[in-house]
Amino acid sequence: MSRHNVQVTINGRAYESEVEARLLLSDFLRHELDLTGTHVGCEHGVCGACTVLLDGEPVRACLILAVQVNGRQLTTVEGLATDQDDLHPLQEAFRDAHGLQCGFCTPGILMTMVPFLEDNPEPDEAAIRHAISGNLCRCTGYQHIVDAVKLAAERRRSAD
Repeated sequence: MSRHNVQVTINGRAYESEVEARLLLSDFLRHELDLTGTHVGCEHGVCGACTVLLDGEPVRACLILAVQVNGRQLTTVEGLATDQDDLHPLQEAFRDAHGLQCGFCTPGILMTMVPFLEDNPEPDEAAIRHAISGNLCRCTGYQHIVDAVKLAAERRRSAD
């Protein structure tokens, strides 16, 4: 199997590794770099659990090869908070509005909603539901997730 050198910046930190050509980005993150916040659910790009930001855009890490991110910028859920006492505002809103239960889908939803809120500072419920429609949650029924995104948007507007 051919191996390729990959240089990538993840959460502001430079990484360099030699990987097999067929290694999925999700496996590279979880197994090579121990960034286990990126969850793997369906491995077909349907559930959204593995969503990360590639150059600021949400992508499914289970559908991208590690070699495809060479020279690029990635943000995983680990990159949202500076530490456990200084959460990202969206993470705080999820905590405060009970936007998670088991937490398996949460990293992918957070990584989907971060750029969504940057592009849509005043989303209504329909827009939020449309934006999260690619992220499956088997526990919450989505209402608390929607409430958490609305809360994060409200707090962001109040802070500005």
